[in-house]
Amino acid sequence: MILIIIAVALVLFLGIGFYNANKLQQIHIQKTVHIQSDIQTTFDNVVYLKNFTKWSPFYEADPAQKTNIKGTDGQVGAQFHWEGNKGKDLGYQETKEIVPLKYIKMECDIQKPFKANPTFEYSFMQTGTLIKVTQDFKLKSGFIDAFFMWLFGAKKDMEKMNGRGMELLKKVSEK
Repeated sequence: MILIIIAVALVLFLGIGFYNANKLQQIHIQKTVHIQSDIQTTFDNVVYLKNFTKWSPFYEADPAQKTNIKGTDGQVGAQFHWEGNKGKDLGYQETKEIVPLKYIKMECDIQKPFKANPTFEYSFMQTGTLIKVTQDFKLKSGFIDAFFMWLFGAKKDMEKMNGRGMELLKKVSEK
C-alpha cells in the first residue's frame, strides 16, 4: 500500500513538473518603468556598458565581481564580460542592435552557473515629462533545463531580478 502511494505521488509530481516545464521552455518577462529624466541620460545608462554596474541587480548582489568591456562601448558589438560569485558566475552580454534613443537589443552568453542565451530588448519612449522604458527578456531552453527551472522556481527569481534592475535604472537615471 505504501509503495502504491509513493508511486502515485511520484507520477503526480512528475506530471505536474513536465506540464510546467513545457510552459517554461520559452520565457518572456516584460518590465516597464517611467523615469523622470531626459531621454539621452536614460538611453546612455543602457547603451553604454560602462554604466551597467550602476544599475545591474547582479552587480548589486555581488559588487566584488570582475567586469570588463570589449569593443567600442556604446556601439553594436560591444561586450560586457563578468565573473562573479567567486568564479561560479561567468558570461557576457553583447550589444546587437541600437536605434538611437529608441531601442537596444543585447544577447547574453551565460556559461556558469548554467548555460543559457537570453536576450534583453529595451525600448524608450518620451511620454510627457517621463521616459517610458520597457525591458523584454526572452529565454528559450530545453525541456530538462525547463524542468529544473520549474523545480527551483527560477522564473520567479528572474522576474524579481529584472524588476530590481529596472528600479535601479530609474534610480540612477533620475539623479
